[in-house]
Amino acid sequence: GPCTECSCSSGKEPDKDPSHTKKKENGDRLCVPKIFFGTRTHKQITQISRELKRTAYSCVPMTILSSRDYTCIHPVVSNSSNRNEMCVELLEGKHGRSCSYYHGVHKLCEHHALQPAPRAWDIEDLVSLGRKLRACPYFAARELMVGADIVFCPYNYLLDPQIRDSMDINLKDQVVILDEAHNIEDCARESVSYGVTESQLRAAREELELMVSNSIRQKHHEPLQAVCCSLL
Repeated sequence: GPCTECSCSSGKEPDKDPSHTKKKENGDRLCVPKIFFGTRTHKQITQISRELKRTAYSCVPMTILSSRDYTCIHPVVSNSSNRNEMCVELLEGKHGRSCSYYHGVHKLCEHHALQPAPRAWDIEDLVSLGRKLRACPYFAARELMVGADIVFCPYNYLLDPQIRDSMDINLKDQVVILDEAHNIEDCARESVSYGVTESQLRAAREELELMVSNSIRQKHHEPLQAVCCSLL
């Protein structure tokens, strides 16, 4: 039968309630869950959003969470190798500068092309509109998550607790769909793994040896020194 919970079935405006709740007839509040759709790569999100455009649900409020590598449009930060750090420094105003693109986020979120969306969009659409409005697509996508019915993102945004926390993702009582879920094991391993080179290990060992020889927090540094030595 026809969908009764979301706005697409009746052609009405999407629910603007940020808490994402609807009232039952008896006055109680019914929580309408979001759908978190996880994929292995950002490219697959583009393919899925293209398919969403072809369905009856193409007008449902949505957003796509992605890294600054794909959505940062700041001319300096986007060309840097440490985008995350530079972005945070600009937002905190450490060097007396701030990000003008961040202050234009509301213009992008409220643009008619996204709110309410006449059709599903992808990352390229968001970035293109962000460049036109001089507004940050990265933070706009996060703001749109509040009223979205469907949230697309890579696997690690759902699996990695640190990323979930930084992106304000709460999966309690929500619907989670994992595309090509046989890839989850590899993604889970990557989320708790860290790569280090031999030269980095040698440099760490030398610094730890200096700490120990100068009696600086020896009980903490000696075990770390032993780990570096054993790995080398």
